[in-house]
Amino acid sequence: MFDDIRPYRDDEVNHVLNKLINEVELQSSLAQFSMPLIKKYFSPIANSLVKWSLKYRLRNIHKIDDIQNEVAKYLHKIVKKSTDGFTHDGLDKLDLTKPSLFISNHRDIVLDVALVNYALRQNGIDTVEAAVGDNLLRKSWVADLMRINKSFIVKRNEKTKRAMLNASKQLSAYIHHSLTEKQQNIWIAQKEGRAKDGVDKTNSALISMLLLNKEKTTLISEYLTTLNIIPVAISYELDPCDSDKAKELAETDATGSYQKQEDEDMKSITQGMLGYKGKVHISFCQPIKGDYADSKAIANAIDEQIISNYKLYNSNINAYEQLSDRDNESTLIEQLSSRMQHLTKEQRHWLLTMYANPVSAKKALEEYVQIS
Repeated sequence: MFDDIRPYRDDEVNHVLNKLINEVELQSSLAQFSMPLIKKYFSPIANSLVKWSLKYRLRNIHKIDDIQNEVAKYLHKIVKKSTDGFTHDGLDKLDLTKPSLFISNHRDIVLDVALVNYALRQNGIDTVEAAVGDNLLRKSWVADLMRINKSFIVKRNEKTKRAMLNASKQLSAYIHHSLTEKQQNIWIAQKEGRAKDGVDKTNSALISMLLLNKEKTTLISEYLTTLNIIPVAISYELDPCDSDKAKELAETDATGSYQKQEDEDMKSITQGMLGYKGKVHISFCQPIKGDYADSKAIANAIDEQIISNYKLYNSNINAYEQLSDRDNESTLIEQLSSRMQHLTKEQRHWLLTMYANPVSAKKALEEYVQIS
C-alpha cells in the first residue's frame, strides 16, 4: 500500500547502497564537489576515486541506523563549521514517550529537518521520517538517497485531480500508520516550498490532507491527540541562500514568473548546508490540542506558535528598521550590507524584506492578541 512512497527498510539497505555506489551521475556530483580540478581534467579518474571511496566508507553500513549515525557525524561538522552556535528549547516540556508529528517553518531544503534531528538526537529521542516532495526527486538515484535516509515521498506532480486526491489519501494514511503502527516520529514542512520571503504561513490544505484519514465519527480533537502535532520554529540568523532568493523574488515581482535552472535545487541544498548561517535556534512548541472548527483554524494555531516562538536576531531587527525608516537614518549592519553588494536596488529590497518579515509577523500577532 505504501511501497512507492515509504522510506527503505534495513533489508533493502545493501542493495540500494550498491546501486548508489555504481551511479555515475552521483560519482560525478561528488567528484565535482570534493576534487574539482581532478574532475575537470581527468573526469573518469575522479569518478573512479569517488566510487572507491564510497565503497570503503560504506563497507560497514548495513542498517538505516548505521546511515543515521554517519549523517549525524557529518551534520555535527556542518554545525561546527558553518554556524556561530546551535541552540534549542522546548523538548523538556513535551511528552515524547509517544510519537510526534513535527510541523515546522521551512527555510532550507535539507537543513531544516536535519537540525530537528540533530536536536532530537542530543536528547536521546528517535529521529524523524521526513516528507520530501517528488519535485526534488526527478532522478531515481536522488530518490534512493533520500529514502535510504528515512524520507518518504510527497507526490505533487499527479496529472489529474482524482490522482492528486488518491495521492493525498495515501499520504494521510501513511503518516497515521507511521505514527501509530511504526511508532515513528514524522517531520513535514508547514507548506510546499521554502518561505523565501520570510513569511511563515501554514497551508490549511496540508492540515486537510492530514485529516483525510480520520473516520467521520472521530472528533477532530481526538484525531489531533493521535497525530500529536508539535509546531517547530526554526530561526537562522543568516540565510546562505538569501541573495539567490532575493533575485528570484525580484524577478517574480517584476515579470510575474521565475524559471528555475535545472541544477538549482542541488545548488541550494549544497549552499544551504555549507554556507555561513550565524546563530541557529529551534523552538519546539506545545502540542496542538482542542476542538478546532476546521483545517484553517488548526493552521492558524500552528502559525501562532511558530511566530511567537521564532527567535529574532539583529539581522531581522535591523532589516525591519531599514524598511521602516523613511528618513534613512538607521545604519545597515555589516552582516546585511556585505550580502547586498552585488544586488540591484529591487533585489536589496527583497533581501531586507525576507529578514524583516518575521519581525512584522511578531508585531501583528502581538497586536491581534491585545485586541482579542
